[in-house]
Amino acid sequence: MTKLAPTFLMRALLALVALPLAASDWSDTLIGYRTSSQFREPGIDGTLRKDILQLGHASGWAYGSTFFNVDMLMSDKNDPAANGRTGANEVYVAYRGALSLGKLSGKDLSFGPVRDLSFTAGFDFNAKDNAFASKKRFLVFGPTLNLKTPSGFFDLGLWACHEQNQNGIVGKAVDYKTTYYLSAAWGLPFQLGSVDAEFKGYANYEGPKGKDGFGADTKPETLANLFLMVDVSPLFGAKKKVYAGAGLEYWNNKFGVPNNDAPAPATNKRVTAPMLQVQVHF
Repeated sequence: MTKLAPTFLMRALLALVALPLAASDWSDTLIGYRTSSQFREPGIDGTLRKDILQLGHASGWAYGSTFFNVDMLMSDKNDPAANGRTGANEVYVAYRGALSLGKLSGKDLSFGPVRDLSFTAGFDFNAKDNAFASKKRFLVFGPTLNLKTPSGFFDLGLWACHEQNQNGIVGKAVDYKTTYYLSAAWGLPFQLGSVDAEFKGYANYEGPKGKDGFGADTKPETLANLFLMVDVSPLFGAKKKVYAGAGLEYWNNKFGVPNNDAPAPATNKRVTAPMLQVQVHF
């Protein structure tokens, strides 16, 4: 697929971000923590631990919804920082804004398992202080199918995406090709006996995006985070919802780098990291 002009994408994104500034109909803000000792990074043999602090917000307004998330990731010594500190630090930010085409048109667009159709646009960016020194700048946009569920939500996005980054090891900026991006996100509450519970997560599939900073062809990339969370607030007498649970991160061809069993720095093995997570919702 051809590259899209960054100025066009940025203007479209800014327009979508600016729309939901009116008061929201509903909102959910959370502070979370999750951890695992089974994460992996390209170029590093073996597994490593990350402790991740999270600030997330989701809200709905008259014509759509907004999602914003910041993760602060702290690695152990197996993923060292460039300046020699024990472990690298990373900040990863994601934003998605969606406009309901049914609400905008005043028409019922439901069919089969689909409740509504939306147009979604958003961005990701990150910064990490290891030798690779990632600076991801990522734009995404396209239609979303809002599926029917008894409660909660399940959204399926059929999007296009464009990424710019850098390779600090070779000192090269990388402007990838625009490609396709399939994204599923869900939050499905249910009762576990007398306890409130929720199955939540997301799964993304990104097509090949051309050559990376080393000149190698990228491969399709799959990233999924799955969690089963239960409401433990009654244990603490908390007024706010406190959820705790276990989950799994699955990452195939991380960053588009083909999985292989070669020794570092070429190694890139599939990630299957069981995680523990706690979230406080406001």
